[in-house]
Amino acid sequence: MATKAKVHSGASKRFKKTGAGYKFKHANKSHILTKMTTKRKRHLRGTSIIHANDVASIDRMFRAN
Repeated sequence: MATKAKVHSGASKRFKKTGAGYKFKHANKSHILTKMTTKRKRHLRGTSIIHANDVASIDRMFRAN
């Protein structure tokens, strides 16, 4: 019997598959925010879609799905 392929556990915590691609949360937004400018914090807010150049590597990590 063949073993079941496993999803990359780090990728499963960081990326979510959507209709547009993979969405992710921006880094550097958890602590020590007092020294960061308001503009920088505002631009890190919310989620974004993974760039097309990185989609192949993310797909490889999610190959079990």
